[in-house]
Amino acid sequence: MSEPQELSLVGGSTAPPALVAGPRGILWLTADGETLTPGRMELAALARRTPPLVCHRPSLCRRLGIEPFPALDLLELWAFVRPARPVVPTLGGLAAGLGRPRPADLEAAALLLFEATGDLLAEAGQQEGRQGLALAFTLARAGWLWGPPLLSALGFDGREAPRTRGLEAWERLARWEDAAPPPPAGQQPVTPAEARQRLAETLGPGAEDRPQQADFASALCQAFEPRAAQDQPHLVLAEAGTGVGKTLGYLAPASLWAEKNQGTVFLSTYTRNLQQQLDQELDRLYPDPGEKSAKVVVRKGRENYLCLLNYADAVGTAMTRPGELLALGLMARWLLATRDGDMVGGDFPGWLPDLVGRERTLGLTDRRGECIYAACPHYGKCFIERSQRKARRARLVVANHALVLAQAAGANDDALPTTRLVFDEGHHLFEAADSAFAQHLSGRETAELRRWILGSDGGRNATRLRGLQRRLEDLVLDDAPAAAALEDLLLAARALPGEGWRARLDEGRPQGTAEIFLEAVRQQVLARADRIEDGYDLECDTQPPAAPVLQAAARLDTALGLMQKPAAELLGRLTAILDEGAETLDPDQRRRLEGAIRSLQRRALDPVLGWRAMLASLSGDTPPAFVDWMAVERVEGRAVDLGLYRHWLDPLEPFAEVVVKPAHGLVVTSATLTDAGGEGEQDWERAERRAGAPQAHVQAVRARVPSPFDYAGQTRLFVVTDVAKGRIDALASAYRALFLAAGGGALGLFTSIARLRGVQRQLAPALAAEGLDLYAQHVDPFDTSTLVEIFRAETDASLLGTDAVRDGVDVPGRSLRLVVFDRVPWPRPDIRHRARRAVFGGKDYDEETVRRRLRQAFGRLIRRSDDQGVFVVLDAGLPTRLLTAFPAGVPVKRVGLAEAVAETRAFLGPRPPMA
Repeated sequence: MSEPQELSLVGGSTAPPALVAGPRGILWLTADGETLTPGRMELAALARRTPPLVCHRPSLCRRLGIEPFPALDLLELWAFVRPARPVVPTLGGLAAGLGRPRPADLEAAALLLFEATGDLLAEAGQQEGRQGLALAFTLARAGWLWGPPLLSALGFDGREAPRTRGLEAWERLARWEDAAPPPPAGQQPVTPAEARQRLAETLGPGAEDRPQQADFASALCQAFEPRAAQDQPHLVLAEAGTGVGKTLGYLAPASLWAEKNQGTVFLSTYTRNLQQQLDQELDRLYPDPGEKSAKVVVRKGRENYLCLLNYADAVGTAMTRPGELLALGLMARWLLATRDGDMVGGDFPGWLPDLVGRERTLGLTDRRGECIYAACPHYGKCFIERSQRKARRARLVVANHALVLAQAAGANDDALPTTRLVFDEGHHLFEAADSAFAQHLSGRETAELRRWILGSDGGRNATRLRGLQRRLEDLVLDDAPAAAALEDLLLAARALPGEGWRARLDEGRPQGTAEIFLEAVRQQVLARADRIEDGYDLECDTQPPAAPVLQAAARLDTALGLMQKPAAELLGRLTAILDEGAETLDPDQRRRLEGAIRSLQRRALDPVLGWRAMLASLSGDTPPAFVDWMAVERVEGRAVDLGLYRHWLDPLEPFAEVVVKPAHGLVVTSATLTDAGGEGEQDWERAERRAGAPQAHVQAVRARVPSPFDYAGQTRLFVVTDVAKGRIDALASAYRALFLAAGGGALGLFTSIARLRGVQRQLAPALAAEGLDLYAQHVDPFDTSTLVEIFRAETDASLLGTDAVRDGVDVPGRSLRLVVFDRVPWPRPDIRHRARRAVFGGKDYDEETVRRRLRQAFGRLIRRSDDQGVFVVLDAGLPTRLLTAFPAGVPVKRVGLAEAVAETRAFLGPRPPMA
C-alpha cells in the first residue's frame, strides 16, 4: 500500500488519520501508514481522541450506526474552497471532482482523503481575498476543525486579527440596475429548414445522425407562427419517443424564434430536478458561459432563493457556537459565488444542510409573505429581484409548471408575459393544474394567512416573520382610513389558527373560530372514514355535514367576513394612495405599493372569498365544476394537516382560460402524451383534453416521432407471479434477489412510501453484505437531485424511490440496468379520483393512468443506443390489456421469481471488475 503523503495541516503538525467505510468494512489509516479495522465501540473512542478525515460524516455515522463524532469532513472544506461548485457527496464523487482516479478499495479511499486535503488546501492558498481569511479566522475561533489548517494555507501569521468576521457577505454583492422595459417581440416565423439548420449547428460536426430529432424540431415550427386570431394560439402536441433528443429538438426552433424576434420563450418542465437537467443541456446551445448568462435565466418560485435579509438577521443573532457559525460561514462563501441564489436544484450543494443543519441553510430561503420588497435594506442586491429583471430581457426562461401556472393564475408577484411556451413533460400538466387551481381551507393554509397578516407569534424566528404592519406601516402612516383598515384586519386575523394549532387539535382543545371549525371537521372525518388504522390520509364526503360542522362553519364564515371587509377597504386605500401620488411617489415607493396591492388581493382577499364560497356549499350543493371533501392528512399515522378541500373536476378548464388562450404559440411535448392503449383518433383526443385544447376551443396540431431504440433487443420484461402481496419480507427478498442478479445499478420504484421504507430496512444490510450500496428517497437526507447524481455516478449503487424518480430522470449507461416496480400503479381510490373517474370514462380512465405511469417508468431504462436493461413488475395482477404500455416487440414473460432472477443475470452479464 502507498504511504499517505506527508501533509502539514498547521504549525508543522502532521495530518490526522483518515476514516472510510464501505459496505463490507471499516478502515482507519494513520498519517504514518498504520491501518486499523476497529469495531464500532473502539471506533467511537478513537474518533473522540483524534478527529479523522472523513467524507460526509452524517452518512458515515448512519452506515456505522454510531453517534456523530468530531471530524474533519472534506465536504465542509470543499464548500469553503469551492463554493457553488457542487460535487457528488461520495468518495467516488470527491475523486471525480478533483480529477483523481476513483478509489478501488478502502485503502485507496483512505489515501484519497489525504490527497484531497492537500489539493483543497493548496487551492485555498492560491485564492485571494480578505473575506476568506476573515471567515477562516472567525470559524477557527468558533472551533471549526478546518479553521487552523485553512489559516495556515492562507498565509495567516497570527500577528494581526482580521478586522471583519467575513460573514457580512451581502456587502460585497453588486447591485442590480433597472433598465427600460424591452420592446414587444416581433412576429417572424421559424421555418422547418431553419430549425433543422439550428439543430445541426448545435449538435456540431460528427454528431450521431438522428433523423427523428430533425423531424421533431421541424414539426414544432408551427407553434412559432404568428397568431391569426385572438384566443386562438398555435398549439402543437408532439410525442417524442425516448432517444429522439427531445430537448435539443425543441430548443432549436425556440431559441431561433427568440433571437429573430428579440422575444422570450418560456421552457417549462415538471420538477426542479428536470429544470436543472434542461439548464445543463443548454450548455450545448450556448457553450460560452457569458452568452448563456445573457440569454438564459432559470426561474423558480420565491421559496427557492436565499433571502439576504433572512441571512443578515441570522448573522446578527448568531451565537458563537461552532455549528451555528459554520453554517453561516459556508453560506457566506456560497453567497458570493452563486450564479443566482437558487438553493433548490441550482448551484447550492444539496448535501450541505445534512452537514450543518437546515435552519441556517435552506431555512434562510424566502417564504410566503415575508418579503418587504423595496423597504428591505438589501433590495438592490436581492437575488429574486435580479432574476426577475434578467428574465424580462432573457431569450429563454427555464421555468417549471408550478411557477408558470401560478403566474398565470395571478398567485405570483413575479409574473412575466408568457406568449410563447414549451411545456416539456407535458403529461404532467393535469397534475400541475390540479395543484395550481385548488383551494384548501385547511389548518396549514389558514395559519399561513395569519402569519402573513400578523407576523410571528413569537419564538426563534420572530424577526423573520414580518406581518403586514411592519411591511405597510410607513405607507399608510399619513392615511387614517388605511391605517384604521389595517388595524381592523390585524384584529380580525386573530380568528385564524395561531402557533401550536396542531398540538391543540391533537389534544382536543381548539382555540378560536377557525380551530373550532377544524376540530369539527376532524370529528366528522374520524366518524366516517375507512381504514383509520392504516396510517394514510383520512377523508370523507362533505355531504351531509354533521351539525357541529354546520354550526362552526357559520361562525367561521362570519369571522372571514370580518376579515374581508377591512382587507377590501385597505386594498382600496392603497390603490388610491398609488393613484393620488402618481407625480410624487419615488420608484421604490411605487413598487412597494404595487406589490402590496397585488399581495393583498392574491394572498388575503382571493383565499378568503374562496373559503367563504366553500363554507356556503356545506349548506347547499357543490358547484358542478368542482369536487369537495374533508380530510386529515397524515404522515406515518401522524396528522400534519386537515380541513375542507376543493379541486376542479377538470383543472384544464382554468388552465385553458389563463394559459392557453392568452398565448400565441404553445408546444406540449412528452414521450407519453398519448395513451399506448388507445386507438387512433380517440388516443389523440385524450391527449388533447389533457393539454387543454378542447377546453380552449383550439385545434391542436399533432406530431409523433417514434423512438429509435431497438427495445426488443435491448430490454427484457418480466411480470413475477409468485411474490406474496402484503408481505414486506417477501417483497424485500424479491428486490434483494433481483438487485444482486444485476450486480447493482438498480432502480426500485414504489407506489407507497411505507412499503419503500419497509423494504429499505431489510434490503440495505443484505446488499451491504455483498458490497453494494443502497440509497433511498424518503430515507436518506438528500434531495432528489442529489440522490440521482449519486446514483448516476456510483455505477453499482441502487436507488429506491417513488414518483419523483419514476418520471423524467435521465441515467444513461450501466448505472441503471434494472428497474423493479413493486406493484401495478393504480390511481389512489380517493374521493377526488372517484369524481373524476365518473366524468372521464370509469375503468378506461384508471387504465389510461396506469399505462402512462408504466411507460414513464419503462422509459428510465434505455437512454442510449448501447444501453441494456431489464424491467420487472412484482405483481401477478398486472392485466394483459395494460401491457400495451410497453414498446411493441418487447418480449413480456410471466414467470416465477427464480426464473426472472436467472434471466436477469444472464441478460445483463457478469458484473465487471471495479476500476
